Amino acid sequence: MSGKYSLLNNVYFLGAFATMGGMLFGFDISSMSGVVGTDRYQEYFNHPSSSLQGGIVAAMAAGSFLGALLAGPLGDKISRKRTVMLAACIWIVGSIIQAASVSAGMLIVGRIINGVAVGLASMIVPVYQSEIAPKEIRGRIVSLQQWAITWGILIQYFIQYGCSFIDSDAAFRIPWGIQVVPGAILLLGVSFFPYSPRWLADQGRAEEALEVLANLRANGDKNDPAVVAEFKEIQDIITFDRTLAARSYAELFRYPNARRVFLGMTLQSWSQLTGMNVAMYYIVFIFQGAGITGNANLQASSIQYVLNVLMTIPAILFIDKWGRRPVLIIGSIFMALWLFLIGGLMGKYGSPSSFDGNKTTTWAISDNPSASHAVIACSYLFVCSFAISWGPVSWTYPAEIYPLRIRSKAVSLSTASNWAFNFILAYAVPPALEHIQYRTYFIFGGFCVAMTIHVFLMFPETKGRTLEEMDDVFNSDLPAWKSRGLPESKLDRDIEDIKMQQSGEKTEA
Repeated sequence: MSGKYSLLNNVYFLGAFATMGGMLFGFDISSMSGVVGTDRYQEYFNHPSSSLQGGIVAAMAAGSFLGALLAGPLGDKISRKRTVMLAACIWIVGSIIQAASVSAGMLIVGRIINGVAVGLASMIVPVYQSEIAPKEIRGRIVSLQQWAITWGILIQYFIQYGCSFIDSDAAFRIPWGIQVVPGAILLLGVSFFPYSPRWLADQGRAEEALEVLANLRANGDKNDPAVVAEFKEIQDIITFDRTLAARSYAELFRYPNARRVFLGMTLQSWSQLTGMNVAMYYIVFIFQGAGITGNANLQASSIQYVLNVLMTIPAILFIDKWGRRPVLIIGSIFMALWLFLIGGLMGKYGSPSSFDGNKTTTWAISDNPSASHAVIACSYLFVCSFAISWGPVSWTYPAEIYPLRIRSKAVSLSTASNWAFNFILAYAVPPALEHIQYRTYFIFGGFCVAMTIHVFLMFPETKGRTLEEMDDVFNSDLPAWKSRGLPESKLDRDIEDIKMQQSGEKTEA
């Protein structure tokens, strides 16, 4: 394909298609959020207690934790591409088991298997995206992962909503079974993808790496200055990495890598502690607490999912212009505001309540439309604040800050941290809503305040830097809040030098 345009050389196409791995996560979220409050689900599984319901939802996160840990060594050994394909295969198996579930136990097993697939994909897809994307649009490409998650949530939710009118077990079996389709599409499509050029170079397959890089950057022109400069930078860092020899997990916790590993793990943990995924899992219960029930609840929930999709778009378009730090800081400030308002409104205007077949919602606003609408509005604004900030950046930042020799393993730990907290919160929130009720929102609001301070003090800016320049960013003596003052990218200077050199050679000829 050298010298010819192909979709398989287009970074936007490759990055966007690969995010179907993220879409699997979105499908799984909605596959539960749309059914937990329905009569068919509640009756078939014998009105699960808040603890059992938490366990059913959290099963996926438990599997994802395991999958994320496995993705690190797999990504290095069998490649980023093949790890995505493996995730798609596992997803298909888990979806079939869920659709055939005859008990809560079988459902949990299916969700654990699906979780392993989601853990593999959610870890390796951002790594693949970051390694094929040029620095100028890397944030945009990796942010597509979050957008795919939001699309998965939205599509599956409307499938679930449509099936909720079916008067049989098919009301929940069809949405669970239809999840096989995106898995099959992902498996087939990714099989045609190129390998990551950085993975190829790290495997000693330099000629293949150069060919893939040339296809991605210059339609196959291996002499293009940008290709020559970037390939040299990759080769130089690999040569340097090999002088360090060690590539074990132990290296992740030694100086100077330990700081970056800690930042990646805490960023992914904080993204869960915003409460966003909990809101997605249990949106039906949250709106019940606001006094919205029945089809009105499902319709109000769907608006939230649409906003999640739409408000991720500005982040995709402008993350490489705005930078990572400002987006994270401003986003967490606003999320804290909306969470405190939700808790305050529900605390002031709510009262002890009960709903038939639902043991989770024990506090709700009743006979106060203004307060109910205010809670819903704050919930929508919370989702918008997350979608434009922490949603995309929490995937982008960890995928770009590590050296190649430890990138797969380090991102594996970061993503595993995400799933560990996802599991804890998915399991703990139903009992929390049952026992401490509206105070749950104050806890998440407090987390948002803490993460704002942490990002301001500890997270340097990474926009406009190549993956190979992250050592300079993190080894600088500048504090995080002054990191924008670092010199311009070395790659830009190298490209200009190569252009002048090639121009001089042509003149001489």
